Amino acid sequence: MTQPVTIRRDFQGLLPPLNPQEGAALEASLLAEGCRDALVLWRGILVDGHHRYAICQRHRLTFSTIEQAFASADHAKLWIRQTQAARRNHTDDQRACNAYEMAALASGIAKRERGQKAVDAREVKAGRKQPILDTTSASKIEPKGRASRSVVKASKTARVSERKIRQAGQLAVKAPGLFKQVASGEMSLADSMRAVTRTEVIAALDSIDAKKAKAVRGVYDVIVIDPPWPMQKIDRDERPLQTQFDYPRMTEPELAALPIPAADAAHVWVWTTQRFLPMALRLLDAWGLTYVCAFVWHKAGGFQPMGLPQYNCEFALYARRGVPIFVDTKGFPTCFGGDRTGHSEKPDAFYATVRRVTGGRRLDMFNRRAIEGFDGWGKESA
Repeated sequence: MTQPVTIRRDFQGLLPPLNPQEGAALEASLLAEGCRDALVLWRGILVDGHHRYAICQRHRLTFSTIEQAFASADHAKLWIRQTQAARRNHTDDQRACNAYEMAALASGIAKRERGQKAVDAREVKAGRKQPILDTTSASKIEPKGRASRSVVKASKTARVSERKIRQAGQLAVKAPGLFKQVASGEMSLADSMRAVTRTEVIAALDSIDAKKAKAVRGVYDVIVIDPPWPMQKIDRDERPLQTQFDYPRMTEPELAALPIPAADAAHVWVWTTQRFLPMALRLLDAWGLTYVCAFVWHKAGGFQPMGLPQYNCEFALYARRGVPIFVDTKGFPTCFGGDRTGHSEKPDAFYATVRRVTGGRRLDMFNRRAIEGFDGWGKESA
């Protein structure tokens, strides 16, 4: 039986759009075989078959309809969500988003039914209403105080983990726009959650109040240290008479006694060469920092001692105080290139990466030049 069809935008909006390949395949199927499955209506409103209906209208194809009974519009929406859970072409992330919406609808229906039951009970007690036996209410499935029951049920229906559904729920609250992108398959749930975390971390680190508080304490969220190691220059034919550095050296005890103005959660990089690598690791312990990994700067050329390999790299040991968070970890390798500039100056590429992956106050200790986004400290910055 065919009857007039009404489109409700809020019902239609529950369906993710078909991608071009899916749309073309469905259209070819309908043109070849006709619309064999009946469209499902509720009170004349289309609840299932929106894509088929659009194609039938476009090509003036005939179709049939059947009526489905629902207690309310929300019950109809819940049925639509449950139908979507069976779609095999959805990713786990899309199923998680749909399951979250399914759980939210079920929870909302149950809450309203509990409220109505309370009203009915008062009416019955006052003698204004006869008691009604209800054996189908959602409140039987979703008892008060157990909101997670809807998530458990949605997880089973959608065949997706409860953890993913909860993540989708967090995303829906914190970033509705990103939630829509995940639900439509444009973005992964993991990438969207990383984007949310990145935004939250940057907001917390870069807030005016946070920076003022750290400025008063004189601490930093990010510190790059290029220690003045206790070494002498070597006489070289191409650099005559340069056997002394242009800035003072410090001994290991002097460096170990140096106060490192790191915040409670701070990223710290310590530059060193092959020769001072063991000392650099000892200094991390002396400064109360936890070593994590070594970044390697691959230089174009370098000094080659007699009988040994060419030293064409330097190290930036990465350590932490507390548990700081990187705001971006894409394109973030521990080995990197970068042009050499002045003597002992570190590559701009390194500082650009640090600016991209961190937030908050940044300090460049013993800096040889002004670095964008960093405060300078040390005798060389005077």
